Amino acid sequence: MPMNSLLLTGGRVIDPANNFDAIADVLLLDGKISAIGKKLSAPAGVETFDAKGKIVSPGLIDLHVHFREPGQTAKENIASGTAAAARGGFTSVVCMPNTSPAIDSAGTVALIRERAEREGVVNVFITGAITKNIAGEELAPIGGLKKAGVVAITDDGHCVQNNDLMRRACEYAKMFNLPVMDHCQDYSLVTDGVMHEGYWSTMLGLRGWPAAGEEAIVARNIMLAELTGTKIHCQHLSAAASVRLIREAKKRGVPISGEACPHHFTLTDAAVAGSDKFWAQDGKSLGWLLATRHSPLPQWPAYDTNFKMNPPLRAAADREAILEGLADGTIEILCSDHAPHCDFEKEVEFDYAPFGITGLETELALSLMQLVHTKRISLAGMIAKYTVNPARLLNLNKGTLGVGADADVTVFDPDVEWIFTPESSASKSKNNPFFGWQLKGKAIATIVGGKKVFVEQSELATV
Repeated sequence: MPMNSLLLTGGRVIDPANNFDAIADVLLLDGKISAIGKKLSAPAGVETFDAKGKIVSPGLIDLHVHFREPGQTAKENIASGTAAAARGGFTSVVCMPNTSPAIDSAGTVALIRERAEREGVVNVFITGAITKNIAGEELAPIGGLKKAGVVAITDDGHCVQNNDLMRRACEYAKMFNLPVMDHCQDYSLVTDGVMHEGYWSTMLGLRGWPAAGEEAIVARNIMLAELTGTKIHCQHLSAAASVRLIREAKKRGVPISGEACPHHFTLTDAAVAGSDKFWAQDGKSLGWLLATRHSPLPQWPAYDTNFKMNPPLRAAADREAILEGLADGTIEILCSDHAPHCDFEKEVEFDYAPFGITGLETELALSLMQLVHTKRISLAGMIAKYTVNPARLLNLNKGTLGVGADADVTVFDPDVEWIFTPESSASKSKNNPFFGWQLKGKAIATIVGGKKVFVEQSELATV
């Protein structure tokens, strides 16, 4: 039997990289895309997978995940993180460098690559730190990191505050053809904020985190991208002015880009006040979720730390701006910012809980619900934001079903309804605000290099 070979039959094949959208078969041979067409025949010994009624797309890419290895493996490790990625339909992920130790040396890159090859079930790409120990004081050895195989540099989880240091990082990164990914947070504006500064922070008595804390760094990055010519990518955008600034800069040809996470275009800061306040304040703008509901709305109390993330959930106007930015192409990339934490870390007062939620297993459904089922963008447009766009930014040979490409394929059903439960999650951590939500759209099979690494099982909770 040919190794890593499979014939996918009868699915709707959508490949934005090649502007292909048709009912077709896809033949995978020896880990590569061999042919796409109607009524293909499987060579002797090649298994057939019936994809009729499903979407067949290039393998989805999440360019922003935290797998906590090395040093924090009680929260997540490469084995559990890649299992969660596969369950969510992702064939490639990009790990952030805020591990312990930070990924600021070739040796740490080599350790993660070796561990990923041995224990990972999906492709794992690695980012290196901008500064040593992500301390924002001294540049990391960017050339050495590039040689070791990183695909970008970032201090994600932290933000370089010294503008001259950031400029020099951009200049070095351009020399090595590395994009710079930046967690946009001005510490002098954010100070010790724990949620979005606005009506709900005042009502709940929590320290506010102004949107300007993000927007100021986005503006800085635009100026540095224009000055140096370096590709700068703004991570997990959450604020309306950030979208406006990037939109205007892109019109001038500045090499700036941005990404959005489903929690920022699904939820608002009213969620921190509890479900009764959130549904009352935000129900009308939640699109498909409330339109055809067959089960009770999920409930949660005020001050639930699963709604604490960095950047924080913003006001309804900010969420709408993110949605508009995704619709008009200002925001080119979707990702999860998958940030697992142990239960005991989150089970404390809101002020003291760490920022972050898991997201690999829910982001496809939430993106479909908020973007495609509400007709804000096309299905092909959403797939592009998870495939060809991140691949292009990071110079990855991924994100396409072109003949000869790696046989990384995602098969998903955009219309299946299901309920996400802790028992169905592959992640070590359960800090996810969407448990109990009725979702629409799910990965059915995840194929990496022609090998099925996840196939939907009947024991998952369905509606």
